[in-house]
Amino acid sequence: MAKIALSNYFSEIYTPGEFPRFKVLIDGKWTKTKEKIDVITPIDSTKIAEIGSVNNDEIKAALDSAERNKNKIRDMAAIDRIELINAVRKELAMHKDEIASVLVTESGKALQAANGEINAALERMRLSMEDSRKIMGEYMPGDWSSDTAQKIALVIREPIGVVLGISPFNYPVYTSIAKVLPALLAGNSVILKPPSADPLAFLMCAEIFRKVGVPSGTLQVITGSGEETGDILVKSDKINMISFTGSTPVGKHISSIAGLKKVHLELGGKAAAIVLDDADLELAAKECVKGSLELSGQRCDAISRILVTEKVYKKFIEGVKRHLADYRFGNPLKDKEVTLGPTISQKAAVRIDGMVKDAVKKGAKLLAGGKFKDAYYEPTLLVDVPLNSEIAHEETFGPVVTVIKIKDREDAIKISNGSKYGLDSCVFTEDFYSAWEVMKSLQTGNVTLNSAPSHGTAYFPFGGIKDSGQGKEGVGYSIEEMTVLKTIVLNLAPKNLGKKYSGKFKD
Repeated sequence: MAKIALSNYFSEIYTPGEFPRFKVLIDGKWTKTKEKIDVITPIDSTKIAEIGSVNNDEIKAALDSAERNKNKIRDMAAIDRIELINAVRKELAMHKDEIASVLVTESGKALQAANGEINAALERMRLSMEDSRKIMGEYMPGDWSSDTAQKIALVIREPIGVVLGISPFNYPVYTSIAKVLPALLAGNSVILKPPSADPLAFLMCAEIFRKVGVPSGTLQVITGSGEETGDILVKSDKINMISFTGSTPVGKHISSIAGLKKVHLELGGKAAAIVLDDADLELAAKECVKGSLELSGQRCDAISRILVTEKVYKKFIEGVKRHLADYRFGNPLKDKEVTLGPTISQKAAVRIDGMVKDAVKKGAKLLAGGKFKDAYYEPTLLVDVPLNSEIAHEETFGPVVTVIKIKDREDAIKISNGSKYGLDSCVFTEDFYSAWEVMKSLQTGNVTLNSAPSHGTAYFPFGGIKDSGQGKEGVGYSIEEMTVLKTIVLNLAPKNLGKKYSGKFKD
């Protein structure tokens, strides 16, 4: 049976017992809530811990603290904020093995994937100097326009106020840190709601932020029912911006109730991989399997359908069959060599199975996998997938390699753009001009050539269009989302310091 055990360093974030009862961070203190939620591991479907479920009074306390204390972080010198984040990074690195172990247990990730997520968070922190430079402003001389002659303007970036971050189960540590980091660097206070399914590893990270010295009350971390807690926070007038990563239906709901707040949404995807006649088929097969299966396909940037031209279709499928063997499927706690563990829950596995069965019923061929037990869904290969099947157009979020036969690149573009999603896509070809035509034609926020899409540390910015969201995330870009522009106009005419407009050449 899976168990959670923490060192004394994290003793304040939970109360011990048969199942550790984790607290919430409100106003700089770890607080035990009146209500609780069970945390169930997908590894063996057993209970491993309890987390707080905040009530209205506790949510109000978090909101009040975030607003009351926002000037503590705003008034810090920027260099102090940078050095604070760097100190957190160093401390987190010292505890990364313990955090990764908890992440494996609560989420079912393979150890390799958990370590990769923690390392990506550390790297994102290291690159925080790149984020911080985006807070710079602009000087504008007014004499380029007749109506602003003898004036100048400074266009500066300021903190937006209180940022609400809501993060998903698939990258609960990295995505949470990627919301907290730019918010604090920009001088905002932040309320972070991690996913209820696997919040424990990030609660450990929050304790590191607290112990290192994030000003009390500028970081609140609360857990609870996504629908009830989230709605109260999203509607609150004390929230100035919402940064949400998750499903498209929830993102649309947030937009509908948020009012005039700034809203950043990173939602679902249906990434198409396009394999053309002249593609390096070995590379394409390896990357497409990787893009489809990593983290059991539970990624917004996962390859969710592969469009392959008729000429190379059979040869490509043979390559995919070979590369399915690159992944070791099983229990990540029993076998450290496992690279593909369970999905987040049995409910998720049932949903994936329904999509696979629907495709087979409508004519697809099942060449591998297609079975599940509890939360474990086997790596699956579907070929000859018809376009009218659910899996051809809805987000899979599961370990399924979905292959669709197409005529040519025009067919690929048409099918790809027919999706309601527009986050990622990729194309495999050795012809630059074909690649350019396809990449320019695809209606997605990100397009990758000869590689599976991967957001990684977000050094390259990413963000979707259509039902995949709005706004950009990434080093040097996220911080722009969490600031507001202010224009300061200075009239120099009273002291005759500005350049006067003569008007002598006017038409």
